[in-house]
Amino acid sequence: MIVRRYLDPIAEINAIRRQVNDVFGDLTSEAAVKSDWAPAVRLVDQGDDFLLTVHLAGVQADDLDVQVTVDAVSISGVRKQPELADGTKLLYDDARYGSFHRLVNLTDAVQNDNVTADFSHGVLTLTLPKVVEARNKVVKISLSNGSAAPTLEVGEAQAQ
Repeated sequence: MIVRRYLDPIAEINAIRRQVNDVFGDLTSEAAVKSDWAPAVRLVDQGDDFLLTVHLAGVQADDLDVQVTVDAVSISGVRKQPELADGTKLLYDDARYGSFHRLVNLTDAVQNDNVTADFSHGVLTLTLPKVVEARNKVVKISLSNGSAAPTLEVGEAQAQ
């Protein structure tokens, strides 16, 4: 019986994925194949805007590229491996280093020229305001006695 130790299970999974892609063609997105790792992403719909949070511990602001279109957010960059001082040796490090790319599709259009960003403590937070047409609208129909045509009032939905 042969016993095989898996020292790096992620590398093994990536090797199997590459073999499957060689046989069946590219089954994953091009960005996912080129990425060495992927940061965790959280997208929250807050009614009038989206709140996108990306966890980027160890990534410097200068190493990030954030692009926002009306229907998607593209975040790419690189996490560099820290240099070791002379006379030291690395015993264990399970952090992922290298380039990454995340593409987050949005369910509603956003005003990409009004996006606000905050990058502190390794967390990137983007506030993406929706375009006015994409916000929830409430239509109130007033019916008058004997009126042939109802009156329409359009306003924004109230948060509940």
